[in-house]
Amino acid sequence: MTRQTLLGLGFLSPALLAVMMFFLLPVVLTVVFAFTNMSTSTGILGGEYQISESDLRRLPAVGVGEDAVALLAGAGYAVQPETLAQFAAEFGEDRAAELDKLHGGAKFDDQRAMERALKELRRNPLRKVRDRKTAADLFRVSILGQRFATRDDFALAITDLGVPERDRLALTEAAYTGWTFTTQNFELLWELPATWRYALNSVIYVVLTLGFNVGFGLFLALSTFYLPSRTAQTFRAIWFLPRILPPVLYVLMWQWLTWDQGFISAMLRPFGIEPINWMRHTATHAWTFIVLINGCVGASLGMILFSSSLRAIPETQLFAAQVDGANRWQQVRHVLLPQMRWPILFITSYQTLSLLTSFEYILLATDGGPGRQTEVWALAAYHTALSNYGGNLEYGLGAAYALALVIIGILLSALYLRFFKFSELVAKPRIEQ
Repeated sequence: MTRQTLLGLGFLSPALLAVMMFFLLPVVLTVVFAFTNMSTSTGILGGEYQISESDLRRLPAVGVGEDAVALLAGAGYAVQPETLAQFAAEFGEDRAAELDKLHGGAKFDDQRAMERALKELRRNPLRKVRDRKTAADLFRVSILGQRFATRDDFALAITDLGVPERDRLALTEAAYTGWTFTTQNFELLWELPATWRYALNSVIYVVLTLGFNVGFGLFLALSTFYLPSRTAQTFRAIWFLPRILPPVLYVLMWQWLTWDQGFISAMLRPFGIEPINWMRHTATHAWTFIVLINGCVGASLGMILFSSSLRAIPETQLFAAQVDGANRWQQVRHVLLPQMRWPILFITSYQTLSLLTSFEYILLATDGGPGRQTEVWALAAYHTALSNYGGNLEYGLGAAYALALVIIGILLSALYLRFFKFSELVAKPRIEQ
């Protein structure tokens, strides 16, 4: 490797590190998380082993025998140093020493047997039934509700409890509270009816907004192309405001226009139209304003890029068209638009990928309402992984939503490149062939 190559890599290393950290690493983590059942309940860094009373009902369904379930639920009693220490703290050292002498190391199947053993104390007996029941609970041996940090600790505990060997593996897997690798997320995406509704909403959102972005942006660029330079620049600056405004402020402006006491309702009230929340009244209203909100932002960017592309076209071509008798529409159709293929390709592909993955304007405007009618795929991924109403954030399922968007974006990019004949753009000029 030459010195120049090493120097070039040294200059590029900050950019390469940034690409690794902020592009490749998130994509890799998304792929990994998509194949896990990671959620709030499982944690991110790993899990422990625990069996609770509510888990006993599902154990037979995962292959744990009835005898093992009964053993876990029954909970035996044992006179061990640990339980004797608790007994001594509650009822005195003398009673603990006498019980150790009579039944040290003994095990009992149920509470009644343990109470009979306590009743045999002679020097300082437990005369009250309530005291004997309280003392018997101190000798209860059970793993229900206990947390074990490692698999070996849990295996030792169920072995000491007497769980049959044939049930230990299934019980250990059922007790694990951490995340595991699975393909269940993609099965859910295929089976859940809500998934198809989110997909249809995304298609509606992308198609309508993309048509508005590209079409209206191109219309604005062509309209200002023939205006005087100062007037055109002023007009473009005004139309570019939606792109540079903070999304929260921009959506608040639209909400002020559409809420029941807003500008639209105030203007329509003299005509006898009752005030309503125009943005959230129906699904049709919500989609209309979502397309307008996102469309104005996208159209302003398209207008700037299309305008720059139009100004790059040599004026001599327009002069030649005028000499041939072409009017404005004929100039646009036969001179300007044929040379706008590549800018249109860029804006269309960029806006498509942007609309597929962006949801902030929908989140601020309707939050997927009314009734999830405007919940798009990207917003569903956000709600599932980061803002779930149920409180249990499902990181794995949210990553599966995001991974599906990545795949769809790659396929659409390849389709655009083929449809717009990108190979001709990167080919050598004909004069060099």
